[in-house]
Amino acid sequence: MFSFLKKKGETPAAPALAESVELSWRQRLFAGLSRTRAQLGGKLKAVFARGKVDDELLEDLETLLLTSDIGIEATQHLLTALQARAKKDKLETPEAIEMALAECLLELLQPLEQPLDLAGHKPFVVMIAGVNGAGKTTSIGKLARYFQNQGKSVLLAAGDTFRAAAREQLQTWGERNNVTVIAQEGGDPAAVCFDAIAAAKARGIDVVLADTAGRLPTQLHLMEEIAKVRRVIQKAEATGPHETLLVLDANIGQNALQQVRAFDKAINVTGLVLTKLDGTAKGGVVAAIARQCPKPIRFIGVGEGIDDLRPFVARDFVEALFE
Repeated sequence: MFSFLKKKGETPAAPALAESVELSWRQRLFAGLSRTRAQLGGKLKAVFARGKVDDELLEDLETLLLTSDIGIEATQHLLTALQARAKKDKLETPEAIEMALAECLLELLQPLEQPLDLAGHKPFVVMIAGVNGAGKTTSIGKLARYFQNQGKSVLLAAGDTFRAAAREQLQTWGERNNVTVIAQEGGDPAAVCFDAIAAAKARGIDVVLADTAGRLPTQLHLMEEIAKVRRVIQKAEATGPHETLLVLDANIGQNALQQVRAFDKAINVTGLVLTKLDGTAKGGVVAAIARQCPKPIRFIGVGEGIDDLRPFVARDFVEALFE
């Protein structure tokens, strides 16, 4: 473990039940990012073996970062920051250079670590969007479990009336979590969300998770429809939606940036859910988002299990990449 991840003066506490659960999540995070770590870590050690930050090292590092989906802007930012640290701290060992890069990446990602705060609204309305295949409906089921574990009551709105069997899929998640799902047979998605919010108010529900139909950013008529859903939610709850989450498949690399921009223009994205980091994904896309589309990453997913979606913690993420 990198020592910079430990706060100065911090002493290990006695293990508790909550900590053991968290360790289990950290283990899943490390396992989920193993492919990225194996690809990045071994090559990084070869690059840093020179023991000095010179032009050759920077050129090799640039190539490696670009092929890890970090993107041009974030790569240049990290190289510049690394050069500055090398000059300031006189880095002369492979270990020191690797540590410095990890610190630079942590500083870049830290602003994205903004946990979702449900205080101040009841029901707290979360509108959830994303393209087909991103893991949107599955993420809603996992979010329902997460909020229940926080002691919150949850209601689901089956607003994806476009995709075949989407309603049934969400109802299955509702049954697994023992939460109510508001749905209509072929109903208008905006009307479904309106009814769900009304039901949540009547029942004293804490959180409403509103599913919406998956769509590509280039499908302008569908993007207008999702904008309509947002407007109708505001009619049902004047202060809502209180969070607009965009679900992104980490495997799509730099295309994630296009999706963030397009959905943000249509529905004002306030947070991201990054899924499938346990697949062939290159975790570097998180750095690209931080540099070019800095939206808070509320949750990340590293597995198929119902508990494999947790809040993004920058330190844990960087540690899992470099360990």
